Amino acid sequence: MRRILIVGSAGAGKSTLAREVARRLDLPLVHLDRHYWRPGWVAAPDAAFRAEVGALAARPAWVMDGNYAATLDLRLPRADLLVLCDTPRLRCLARVLRRRWTHRGTPRPDLPPGCPERIDLAFLRYVWHYPRRSRPRVEAAARTLTPDLPVVHLRTPTQTRSWLTTLPTP
Repeated sequence: MRRILIVGSAGAGKSTLAREVARRLDLPLVHLDRHYWRPGWVAAPDAAFRAEVGALAARPAWVMDGNYAATLDLRLPRADLLVLCDTPRLRCLARVLRRRWTHRGTPRPDLPPGCPERIDLAFLRYVWHYPRRSRPRVEAAARTLTPDLPVVHLRTPTQTRSWLTTLPTP
């Protein structure tokens, strides 16, 4: 495994898992949020972001976390493994709120400078609706674009810890 794509709802644990997988496998870590957002939470232009994601996905090795459904067609065909963090929505919401408190006024390590942690109603709605709206799109893209791509489906912290034990430790 040289290219691992990790997707899931906000608060599902994607970034934390991606850091640990990258550390264990000694692979470069790519947080897509760092490439999408500009200071002040300004979104990257679509064409520029797609070009950047295409270049990142073309690299020989990576652990990449982030959803960005409009770029799944660039990432899935290059991936060796898809990890779907399918954390229950209430746990995701609790984590998002805890993360907001922990990183109040400062950017998280997986965000670019100038993007302090924030929460608004639209973001909370996105988290709440992710299982019904976004996850099916990711699963459909994986089935369509890469039907033979192995998928690891992680729903609980116990499943995540168990899967991590299958990976080598540095």
